[in-house]
Amino acid sequence: MKVLRWLNGVVSQNLRTVEMIGVLMRIFSFSLVSWLGPDSPFFFVWAFNTVDAIMLSWCAVIRKDPAYTVLNVFWIGVGAVGMYRATGFGH
Repeated sequence: MKVLRWLNGVVSQNLRTVEMIGVLMRIFSFSLVSWLGPDSPFFFVWAFNTVDAIMLSWCAVIRKDPAYTVLNVFWIGVGAVGMYRATGFGH
């Protein structure tokens, strides 16, 4: 719990930076899919996208923004499904 409180403090103190990194990560992951198409490293893309969704969800919770919290928590779920399917287990 101590580590979580510390991490929450770090995110709170650097909220705009963490949000910008999350947004840039999302842009990068979807750009990669757009550029590479079927040759994309799909597991990497979904894992990367899930990390940015966690970051952006955390920021939205700190900001007390329910719309962006729901949106980014949804993306965590989408990322989990994407990673599952990228491993081939979903076929």
